[in-house]
Amino acid sequence: MNKIDNHISWDDYFMGVARLSALRSKDPNTKVGACIVNSDKRIVGIGYNGFPFGCSDDAFPWEREGDLLDTKYPYVVHAEPNAILNSNSSLASCVLYVTEYPCNECIKLVIQAGIKEIVYISNKYKDTPHHQAALKMVKASKIKTRQLEVRDIVLN
Repeated sequence: MNKIDNHISWDDYFMGVARLSALRSKDPNTKVGACIVNSDKRIVGIGYNGFPFGCSDDAFPWEREGDLLDTKYPYVVHAEPNAILNSNSSLASCVLYVTEYPCNECIKLVIQAGIKEIVYISNKYKDTPHHQAALKMVKASKIKTRQLEVRDIVLN
């Protein structure tokens, strides 16, 4: 029997892990997943957006509008820091696969961790000042970024 040649690419595989991780998020509006991969094509960290460990999903708000303390924003940990914190080795020269382009706060952590490339699907905040700050830091730190077109994967 011969091997098959129609297997998925590494990019599709690792982004698939990020997308699967996003499904763990309980956020009713935005589900983000992240997967960090080293130069040996080994997953060294995964994460999704959610509340910190020990903070009940039922005790904290998921609202997007209202007084700051009544919204999710001061409490949610983004997928990228969760992946960094969940990592099991050095992240120097790793690739971050993430379903949404990282915000300016997450970019700071990505830079500090030594990650050298970001592969993302969506960039829904691209017209915001926070995104402009993220881009400025990415350029200064010489992190490579590229958008991946998502393909539906069919299992036989």
